[in-house]
Amino acid sequence: MPIRKTYRYDNGSHVVEGFRVGRFNLGINTTFIVYRIGDTLIDAGPTNQWRSVKAGLKDCDIRQLLITHHHEDHCGNAHNIADHFNLLPYAPALGQEKIRTGYKTPAMQRIIWGSPKPATTQTLTDNLTLSDGSPIIPVHTPGHAKDLTCIFLPAQKYLFSGDMYISKSMKYMRSDENLQLLINGLRKLLALDFDILFCPHNGIVEQGREALQGKLDNLLKLCQQAQTLRQKNLPLEKITEQLLGPEDMLAKISKGNFCKANLISEALKVELS
Repeated sequence: MPIRKTYRYDNGSHVVEGFRVGRFNLGINTTFIVYRIGDTLIDAGPTNQWRSVKAGLKDCDIRQLLITHHHEDHCGNAHNIADHFNLLPYAPALGQEKIRTGYKTPAMQRIIWGSPKPATTQTLTDNLTLSDGSPIIPVHTPGHAKDLTCIFLPAQKYLFSGDMYISKSMKYMRSDENLQLLINGLRKLLALDFDILFCPHNGIVEQGREALQGKLDNLLKLCQQAQTLRQKNLPLEKITEQLLGPEDMLAKISKGNFCKANLISEALKVELS
């Protein structure tokens, strides 16, 4: 499948370019944007899209690859990119072992992205820079994944958000996600001085801070609503249906790994203050 769309943001001194790839085009969760700022690449894209990723980078001289976390859409082509550009990718310490050995991918994710190709990485640290010497700050924000680490460029006020944004509203959650940690991570990101958010699924969000705040507000509202209904002794299924509607094909296809009830179950655990 060829590149589906290209992206460009120019603040006058630092241009970010990106391209969207994906086997399917069934919404933002089935496609992925690989971003590049100068000779620095953020995330590798899914394995089954290597031909398109390679084409998108054909005129580029990539010096470093920064991986935000071990999920297959983000790290899938790390090995291919490392070989192609003769580099050693950077990845969060908590995700390096899974990236090195590979892991069993749920069927739905394997169909959409393919299985990740094992790759050797070096640890993503806070002493990296862009080619002009401006700092790269990794920001650990677990919740979606234990190793999820966003990339903050303070000089440019850019935030590469990994999977911390995607959209302002959530309706589904994976069984291995932790909503309390995700909310804590959103608060951590909102304490940073950034303007532009680069999401690998949604795209370039110029009102990035407002968008991220909107997601946090919506999640806190959902938690409050869920906990209010639980006080009325409603079961999880009824709370889920009332707030998000009945489960759909995603729950069936994923065998409950990705469903609405997972989100409500987590919302009931969040400490509200």
